[in-house]
Amino acid sequence: MKQIRIKKILKITGIVVLIMVILIAGCIYGLWHNEISTLSSIEMLRDRNDEHSDGAIYRMNVKGDFYLDDFVEQGGVSNDGELIQFVTDHLTKGIIPIHMSAPEIGCSSFSAKTKDGDMLFARNYDFSKTNTMLVFTEKNKGRHASISTVDLQFLGIDVDQNMNGLMDKVISLASTYAPLDGINDAGVSCGIYMTYQGGDKTIATDQNTDKPDFTSTTLLRLILDYADSVEEAVEIASSYDLHDSASTSYHYMVADSTGKSAILEWTGKNDASDNDGSQRTLKVIYNDQDEYIGKKEANSDYQVVTNFVLQPGYYEASNIKEKKGTDRYDRIYEELEKRNGIVADENEAMNILSIVGRRSWNNDDKNSLTVHSVVYNLTDKTVTWVGNENYSDPDAVYTFSLE
Repeated sequence: MKQIRIKKILKITGIVVLIMVILIAGCIYGLWHNEISTLSSIEMLRDRNDEHSDGAIYRMNVKGDFYLDDFVEQGGVSNDGELIQFVTDHLTKGIIPIHMSAPEIGCSSFSAKTKDGDMLFARNYDFSKTNTMLVFTEKNKGRHASISTVDLQFLGIDVDQNMNGLMDKVISLASTYAPLDGINDAGVSCGIYMTYQGGDKTIATDQNTDKPDFTSTTLLRLILDYADSVEEAVEIASSYDLHDSASTSYHYMVADSTGKSAILEWTGKNDASDNDGSQRTLKVIYNDQDEYIGKKEANSDYQVVTNFVLQPGYYEASNIKEKKGTDRYDRIYEELEKRNGIVADENEAMNILSIVGRRSWNNDDKNSLTVHSVVYNLTDKTVTWVGNENYSDPDAVYTFSLE
């Protein structure tokens, strides 16, 4: 009888434990089912190659809305600390801390048209050795699907080794809030570029009106999710106060499938006096109305952007050295002028990017590598992506489609 009673107690205990495990598992799934699905999708596309200073390349398919509607509803954030807090509270439920930063980067972009009439947006991301995440988000509640690229060191993931274990994967969930460039399923593409504003010491744009707020990469995220056109992207940018991240300053280029593009800059009067980020205002340079910034710009429908402000008269003659990336800007324009802004296809656009790839280009700043090169076809909603200047290696060329 005693043995029977013990067996009965053990059986009941086992059932109770099982029920508790099921309940706990159910709670975990209820709280994190989208995050769990997202984590399970992470895969390495290409391993690191330390001899070539190549970091590893990963892909992540984001399940769910990653709380962007909540982000917009609360009025965005006004600094990196608030963004970190939002991402930590929502994506990890406050359990796992996440760190985000944005060091100095140097980049190049241009718009062009193919012989078949497709609109292209091309971009080099120049920095130093790092791991990269390609982030795929799904169409959700009136928001667009998108493909974007993220530098994982901005999230505090070690650049000198591959992502290790569950912790790094959980941290990479924050990638949705740190895109550097991307395309959405409406054929809108956008990129972010350093501008080094403020003279000897770079001063971040830090507007302070009664508008809601965004930081550097969250502007790009809002454009990818909500903009149907260049005009809608400009409207989004105009509706918020910009707070640039990590004491740096940026401008943006945005383009759409109609052939329209624009460069968005937040500036003061001129470089010598532009040392109060709160006084900067948004200026927009459209590709079909950019005659006032230069003769070659006036004669073309395509646009080029690197790392200096394009507003005319912004730089005084004595500060011309502050125009970072003029060598790349002029070289890309030279190639586009040869073709009247028309390239054969994505491969030819990629070839132009390769000409100013930083492993071979005579650098004008400390960024020694091109981490990724990408050509977005805004007409077909496709992506041609190459990591670490491996242009001649077919295994390093990735193509994706949003259709």
